[in-house]
Amino acid sequence: MAERSKQWLLVGTGALLGSLSTVALINLLSRWAGKRQVKRLLTGCSVIADRSGGLSVWSHQKKTRNEIFLTRDSPGKLGKEKLFGSCGTRYNGAPDGLVYSNLLKDEVVSEQLTRNIQFFGMESQQKVTESYVVVIGLGGVGSHAASMLLRSGVGRLLLVDFDQVSLSSLNRHAVAMRDDVGIPKALCLQKHFSAIFPECRIEARVQLYDASSEEEILSGQPDFVLDCIDNIDTKVALLAACVRRGLRVLSAMGAGARADPTRIRVADLRESSIDPLSRSVRHRLRKDYGIEGGIPVVFSLEKPKVKLLPFKGLTGQEENPSDYQIVPGFRVRIIPVLGTIPAIFGQVMASYVVTQLAGLCVQTEPVVNLDLDHYRILHQRLLEHEELTYGSAIQVLVDVEEVMYVVKELWHGRSARDHSKKDVGRKMWRSVNELMLVSKHVSLLEDIKSCGQKYTIEWLLKKLLKLLYHALEGSCHKISYRWDKSRPATVNNLIPLKFTEAEAHESTTVDRIKEEEPEFYTMVTSVLKRAEEEFAL
Repeated sequence: MAERSKQWLLVGTGALLGSLSTVALINLLSRWAGKRQVKRLLTGCSVIADRSGGLSVWSHQKKTRNEIFLTRDSPGKLGKEKLFGSCGTRYNGAPDGLVYSNLLKDEVVSEQLTRNIQFFGMESQQKVTESYVVVIGLGGVGSHAASMLLRSGVGRLLLVDFDQVSLSSLNRHAVAMRDDVGIPKALCLQKHFSAIFPECRIEARVQLYDASSEEEILSGQPDFVLDCIDNIDTKVALLAACVRRGLRVLSAMGAGARADPTRIRVADLRESSIDPLSRSVRHRLRKDYGIEGGIPVVFSLEKPKVKLLPFKGLTGQEENPSDYQIVPGFRVRIIPVLGTIPAIFGQVMASYVVTQLAGLCVQTEPVVNLDLDHYRILHQRLLEHEELTYGSAIQVLVDVEEVMYVVKELWHGRSARDHSKKDVGRKMWRSVNELMLVSKHVSLLEDIKSCGQKYTIEWLLKKLLKLLYHALEGSCHKISYRWDKSRPATVNNLIPLKFTEAEAHESTTVDRIKEEEPEFYTMVTSVLKRAEEEFAL
């Protein structure tokens, strides 16, 4: 009897386990089938949100329109709650209205961005995640910039490009594959990005930027705009619109026909005179919009190594490129491109934007073209000046390398009072060549009147030599002078001033400057504070 009871117990247990397994399997298959259905609907389709917030799907094959509604909690099932709530844009990713401040509380998201969080800190990474960035132009530069913005955790991206992926663009595109050839670049990035960081709200516009689309593309107060366009007319119009709207913008200059990644710089548009594209853009902005500068750009100091290739038609003969233009004003001739350079341009742009969004202060390398001999001369002039002014150079506590740091890194070869920033580019380099590390000159008569001691021949000779020294050097040069005359000449107590500016500085004190010129005082002390921190003084 006991044996039969055991048998029935085993049979019952097996039946119960079988029933539970069957139910679990059915639920699993249902969820899998639902996801397959949604994936089948979305694959090969353009996703467009209508004004009611529904998700409209256009099939490329049948050209029929279907409308689906997905719930936030179970994307694979039909429901009443709509997933998206914006209108007129192509996008996927996080639902409209999602509080991005809570995004980093998600365990998967926080783990994916853990290295960024460790680098920036949670609060700064939160700023990045809450940011909205527009990227216009999604070729070699733009695709890499957008890719790293996504991987850095930017919460919302608008991707704009009218062009399609081609076979020849695969040597420099960030994510495109052969299967993507022929589809719009914007949709290509959207597809791949949704698999990398699905929580990001990604909007894709297959659209050419121009005056008619400005409001549509630049509205919504983006935190940053990336200009990765290679057409001058469109680039100039976009930059002018961003300046007019007060939007932060970073522009990419020419990346084609170059090979040296060590010469890539970020600087103001005024300083990018070597680059032919930036030179043309600067001219057009000044001529058409009265914009002199104030726009950061990524450019290369390297001169292009090759020129545009000749355009050959179907017959193999050279023909007029304008006869084959799909869009008026856009080039059809080929610029030889080493794929690594536009990729690095894009990475530089993404790094610049992410650090700006996070509030991390990064000092870009200044565009100053001096060799070590120039800095040796500046150091020697400083020593001579201290000898003439103070009778000894014992308080000069900087060497040649530190002089280079003061001139190049801290002050970018300019006077501390040069607020116009017009002395840039090659002009700046010439003025740096004239830079002197000397003090002000005062008249011999004033020195005699102000001094109550008995003068020695040695003292008089030093003063005469000092006057002669400054007369020979001229009054147009920049000089570096002690900010606080009571302290020695160190990296955190030297400021560059023009000769006449140094005279005025000699007659005042730091406390007086703080009282009469608080903005100038704050600017100088912040720069010198940077030197103090970097040298651990």
